[in-house]
Amino acid sequence: MKKLFIIVNVDWFFLSHRKDIALAAQRAGWDVAIVTADTGRLKDISSLGLKVVNLPMSRSGMNIREELRTLSFLRRLYRREKPDVVHHVGMKAILWGTLAAKSAKVKGVVNAVSGLGGFFAEDNKGMLAKVMPKVLRYSHRRKNLLVIFQNHEDEAMYVKKGIISGGQARFIKGSGVDLQEFCYTPAPVSGKVKVILTARMIVEKGVFLLTEAAEKLRSEYEGKAEFWLVGGLDDHPGAITKDQLDAACDGKYIRWLGYRTDVRELLQQSHIVAFPSYYMEGLPKSLIEATAIGRPIVTTQSIGCKDTVDDGVNGYLIPTKDVDALAEKLRVLIDDADLRQQMGKAAREKAEREFSLAVVIERHLSIYNELIQA
Repeated sequence: MKKLFIIVNVDWFFLSHRKDIALAAQRAGWDVAIVTADTGRLKDISSLGLKVVNLPMSRSGMNIREELRTLSFLRRLYRREKPDVVHHVGMKAILWGTLAAKSAKVKGVVNAVSGLGGFFAEDNKGMLAKVMPKVLRYSHRRKNLLVIFQNHEDEAMYVKKGIISGGQARFIKGSGVDLQEFCYTPAPVSGKVKVILTARMIVEKGVFLLTEAAEKLRSEYEGKAEFWLVGGLDDHPGAITKDQLDAACDGKYIRWLGYRTDVRELLQQSHIVAFPSYYMEGLPKSLIEATAIGRPIVTTQSIGCKDTVDDGVNGYLIPTKDVDALAEKLRVLIDDADLRQQMGKAAREKAEREFSLAVVIERHLSIYNELIQA
């Protein structure tokens, strides 16, 4: 039986972003194993009937000894288990997994770039950021390696830095959304207008930009609108602390709801989705889900984010770090229920055209087969 390993930095990210692809591959006849760090949800993956391997990886740490331990672990695993195809998701998994696959002579490698994060940011002067392009150029110089991009800016960056040739690139718009599970849902017609942001609580996701915009609007909309921050604390270098969130939120007009498993229901209860990120996103799943539910979106012209909005059609695109522009577009949408409904319907139509999970699954299976047949 064809053997497929999917390597993801943490278990919860696999469950939210890659679970359906793995299960589809299993149904298609692949022997699938998930290699990921256990944060308490490895058992949930195992309960799906998938094989699991606990991966020793620090998602955002830079300790060279720990990083080399991850590389060594993957190299030994690949040599022992001899997978036919390995699918690395995220920059850390790509960095060490591709090196390990080259050393272990794995036949097929597919790397999914789900956003470059801070690794390629111009202001990142860290050692890993300097070394990474060189390591990637070396590890990607091999036959039968493909790279999936979610936006064309990331693809252009890889080609510019000489990591891949254009022929190695494949394009899939995000991780997809189940259009039946996330069905179009008209927004509530009564009660306060709810503006929601769903993301890890990281500064670069624009969390404080939204709270600042909310404060600018407080005198007009307190009692008429609410701002919801939905997402858990994180270990990213730019992570926001609980004390910072408590200071920015009053629990009534601006509320931090923490990590939630009922994001779909919260989206259905909301009226507007705000995502003022300036992080180097891939294609934010939270915004794909928002389009499917049928909510107007206010997001930035940043990489990844801008691919979810046709400006003025299903939402608004604003400059990064522009609180005034954010507040103004939120004001327009809070004041106009008919416009929200119109843009929400346009968002759903965009989801049906561009973000269907069924299409994403088909494209992944096609790539796996392309690698196995080479």
